[in-house]
Amino acid sequence: MASNGENIAQKTQVVVVLIPFSAQGHLNQLLHLSNIISSHNIPVHYVSTVTHIRQATLRHHNSISNIHFHAFHVPTFLSPSPDPESDFPSHLIPSFEASMHLRDPVRKLLQSLSSEAKRVIVIHDSAMASVAQEATNIPNVENYTFHITCAFSVYVHYWNRIGRPSVEAINALKVPSLEGCFPTQFLDFLTTQREFLKFSDGFIYNTSRVIDGDYIELMEAVTAGKKIWALGPFNPLAVEKKDSKERHSCMEWLDKQEPNSVIYVSFGTTTTLKVEQIQQVATGLEQSKQKFIWVLRDADKGNIFDENEAKRLDLPNGFEERVEGKGLIVRDWAPQLEILSHPSTGGFMSHCGWNSCLESITMGVPIATWPMHSDQPSNAALITEVLKVGLVVKDWSQRNELVAASDVENGVRRLMQTKEGDEMRERAARLKSAIHMSTEVGGVSRVEMDSFIAHITK
Repeated sequence: MASNGENIAQKTQVVVVLIPFSAQGHLNQLLHLSNIISSHNIPVHYVSTVTHIRQATLRHHNSISNIHFHAFHVPTFLSPSPDPESDFPSHLIPSFEASMHLRDPVRKLLQSLSSEAKRVIVIHDSAMASVAQEATNIPNVENYTFHITCAFSVYVHYWNRIGRPSVEAINALKVPSLEGCFPTQFLDFLTTQREFLKFSDGFIYNTSRVIDGDYIELMEAVTAGKKIWALGPFNPLAVEKKDSKERHSCMEWLDKQEPNSVIYVSFGTTTTLKVEQIQQVATGLEQSKQKFIWVLRDADKGNIFDENEAKRLDLPNGFEERVEGKGLIVRDWAPQLEILSHPSTGGFMSHCGWNSCLESITMGVPIATWPMHSDQPSNAALITEVLKVGLVVKDWSQRNELVAASDVENGVRRLMQTKEGDEMRERAARLKSAIHMSTEVGGVSRVEMDSFIAHITK
């Protein structure tokens, strides 16, 4: 039987529950945050569906031994193949809707934890607000909304909603239209979630005041007095070198290349390119005569373990033979952070998902931007217009058109072979340095994280 002293000790404990949205870019960010909170000796509970817990842990490259994973069963959902004709991953919507069934298991988990701990801190993805809604009804539970993207992109969405008024920090920028970012079905889903955000005790971003401080301040001015914490970047800033047995084969190839000589090409986990577009990218890369690593795989299915038809994506005849030694095609899961941190990598052609943007700028690598959907067009504007560590390959206003091989070639050459590209690399290196300094003792990001940890454990 536990002594009275032990009961009191248990009661003083603060526990944190993280509820990610069920797509890779979301699962990954909150798993990184779980590691950070757990490193402060705070018990962390990470909640998702059985399928998505398995996905998150399979793909995470850090140790996650001291996190409590709760893999809850939800009704079976359809897991159709991605549609190359659609830029938005609408094929994932059945898995998103299934994850709404986590509300009841989350309620039971919160009730159980709140009876054992002095305080329970819930951090839920903004797209999971309805799942976390019971947090409001339990006295010793606090409820924080996590925004998956940068403050700039959240502010751009807000600014569009209120009719694009004159704002000094935005006036001179080419801000993309929100048209085409989300299909109606997903917009309706987000609108339903937004109703529950009023129950939030504060907002957390995976960004840093070094990156988009002006826009964090603009968001602070419109959040009705609720606190915003910019706790990023969550991804590790130093990547441990693995021994050769554990390393991906592409890393051995990178080791043999000159510094800053390779462009890394990857369009994320939610994009499947049309066959015609794959052909244009291939031709553009070949004509650029630049060394490259190209991750060429289909978008994730709702259930990534349901692999019934891994198809080989169509490259031009003889392409791989012609680029041998010059370029590498990776068809499996690529170790993106390791690739970006490698000294041979000098540029990144990216869809501009926020994970990819953060990983690139924390590793000092400039970006050739090619946004596809969601927050990606506004993230691309942050990269090219505000931070000036990238250039445009596909302009959002031409989003429905094929990107020609000549545009790919031109974007690669500009980033990798010109003075303009060298200047972007220098700015990216300075930004990397400022971000790293901000996480050291006394730096703005370290102070912000310490203040958040002090706030939730007070």
